[in-house]
Order: sequence, then structure tokens, then C-alpha cells
Amino acid sequence: MKTEIHPQYHLDAVVTCLCGNTFTTGSTLPELKTEVCSVCHPFFTGTQRIIDTGGQVERFRRRAAAKTGKQTADAG
Repeated sequence: MKTEIHPQYHLDAVVTCLCGNTFTTGSTLPELKTEVCSVCHPFFTGTQRIIDTGGQVERFRRRAAAKTGKQTADAG
């Protein structure tokens, strides 16, 4: 291996998730930030969070209710 061309490897790199969970791992960066981890990811937690961007979920529910002839409680 050539010397001086490889990045420094940190054995104690701290990973911080948006949920607040932190853990250490090995990385070429000393600190990592992530949006999802095994504590908050729906696959591992068994829960699902619906992120509604621009009312897409509500529009879908209205269309589905219109097809079945049912109305949602908050539909006007």
C-alpha cells in the first residue's frame, strides 16, 4: 500500500440519529449524522409513520372514500 493516500480511519466514530439515538462505529469521518436508525426505522420498530407532503395522503383517502361511497369524518 502507498502511504499518505488513504484517509484516516476512526475506530470510535460517533453516529447521531435525528431521533436522538447515538452509537459508535468505525468510519473515515469522526462524526456521522443520519436521519434513520434501527431504533426509529419502521422495519425494526413495527410501527409506520405517514409523512404527508402536500396533503397527498388526505387526497388519496378522499378518492378511496369516493370510490367506496363512504365519507371520512373530517371531509366536508
